[in-house]
Amino acid sequence: MTTSSSGAPAAARVRAIVTGHTRGLGAALTTQLLQRNIDVLGVSRSRHPPASSLASELAGGRFVETELDLSDTASLAGWLSGDALARFVAGADLVLLFNNAGAVEPIGPLDTQDAAAVARAVSLNVAAPLMLSSALASVTRGAMACRIVHVSSGAARNAYAGWSVYCATKAALDHHARAVAQDANAELRICSLAPGVVDTGMQATIRASSAERFPMIERFEQLKASGALSTPDAAAAKLIDYALSDAFGSAPIADVRDLPSA
Repeated sequence: MTTSSSGAPAAARVRAIVTGHTRGLGAALTTQLLQRNIDVLGVSRSRHPPASSLASELAGGRFVETELDLSDTASLAGWLSGDALARFVAGADLVLLFNNAGAVEPIGPLDTQDAAAVARAVSLNVAAPLMLSSALASVTRGAMACRIVHVSSGAARNAYAGWSVYCATKAALDHHARAVAQDANAELRICSLAPGVVDTGMQATIRASSAERFPMIERFEQLKASGALSTPDAAAAKLIDYALSDAFGSAPIADVRDLPSA
C-alpha cells in the first residue's frame, strides 16, 4: 500500500479504533492519528474532559468516544451486538484497530493474587482485544482492508517473577496473532507489536510496587531515573508508522525496537 507524506495510505480513507485512549500511549495514538487526518473511535472507561486538547476534534465529528469498561465482557458483548462499530467504519478503505488498553496488576507471587483482579486482567488484556478483533474482522470482511495491532510487551516473550498474569495475558495476544495470521483472509493483517518501555501510568504502577512482589523493580526505577523510557508520543509514532507500512503483517510478532529506521 503506497503511503503519503503523512503516513496514511495515499488516496485512501483510513479510520482507527483505539482502546484505552484517554491517557498514556492511547492518548498519544489518538492525537497523532487525528493529526494524520485519520478519524478515531476511542473506547475506554472514561471520556476526555471538556478542556481536553481533543475537544475541537470531538466537536468536528472526526473523533468519536465510547465510554465502556472493557473488563466487563458482558457490556462489551452488548455494545458489539449493536451497529456502532459498523457505522464508524462505513465508507473506509482501511480500518486500524489498536488494542492498547491493558492492566499490569495483579503484581505479586501466585499465592498473593486476588481472584477478582486476575479475572479483570484476563478480561481486559485478553477477552476484550479478541472480541473487538473478531467483531471488526466480521464487519470489514469483503468491504475494506483491516489491520489489527495488539499492543504487546517484552513480558509476552520473557517470564518475570511477580508478573505471571501480565506475562500470560500478553503472551496470549502474541499467540492469537500467530493463529489469525494463518486464517485465509487476504484483506486482514495482524501483528502483536511491542512498543518498548514507555513512560506511562503503568510504569508508575510498577515502580509503586515492592521488591517482594516484583523482584525486578530496581531495574524499572533505574530506567526512569536514567531517562531510558520512551515517551508515549515517540512510541505512538512508531506504532502508527508500522501499522500503515507495506511491511505490516509480514510477521505476526514484532518489536518497534527491531524495526528498520524510516
